[in-house]
Amino acid sequence: MELTGRTVLVTGGARGVGRELTRQLVDLGATVVAVGRDRARLEALAAEHGSRVHPHVVDLADPVATAAFADRLVALHPDLSVLINNAGVQAHSDFLADDPVATRAAARAEIAVNLDAVVTLCAALLPHLRAQESAAVVNVTTGLALAPKASAPVYCATKAAVRTFTRALDYQCRRGAPHVRVLDAVFPLVDTDMTRGRGKFRKISPARAATEVLDGVRRDRARVYVGATALLAAIMRVAPGLGYRMMREG
Repeated sequence: MELTGRTVLVTGGARGVGRELTRQLVDLGATVVAVGRDRARLEALAAEHGSRVHPHVVDLADPVATAAFADRLVALHPDLSVLINNAGVQAHSDFLADDPVATRAAARAEIAVNLDAVVTLCAALLPHLRAQESAAVVNVTTGLALAPKASAPVYCATKAAVRTFTRALDYQCRRGAPHVRVLDAVFPLVDTDMTRGRGKFRKISPARAATEVLDGVRRDRARVYVGATALLAAIMRVAPGLGYRMMREG
């Protein structure tokens, strides 16, 4: 799949990996529909890339706002043929020690952004993508979808759910719309605002993560293991107990 000339939607498109995805897509000749909640960052991104970036301020933690945006997308961007669900939020929560009200609020935001928004956008756009000559859906998960860490149970659960959802969606598209590629992009620890001060493993750069994702799209891969996540996937196949121990305090 070539990305030149395509219109690509990137959630979380103004920061971290999303910003790198936007930059690299523009360099490849694509137009990017960048979605995020930070108006200033989105406006700066549009100023940097001009008409090649169309910014939309949407709080993906608000399911009503996300659904309303999803319902308008095809009318706003009829040439859209690639969806990259990149946005994610992570809260460190101790269900035994933290304030229950704060824990529930953080969990609702994680579920809304990491899972509900992914499902909402896929449901809204797949009928449109099916009508294209070729199209792709890329859902970003992480190694924590393979083996969770103790400090972020809801985040890990949402990423595991997205991974399962993506595989099932791939089955459906292979049967009913084989020209629509569905990819699971599995990230290691990436050096972003979300991971600042976290993690015991070496981080990779957002630029490298974005490059490997887009390379996977262009090579029509169903699963893209970014960085060292292929090694983790292999460990989970042959020695899952070891994998769980490695990631538990990650």
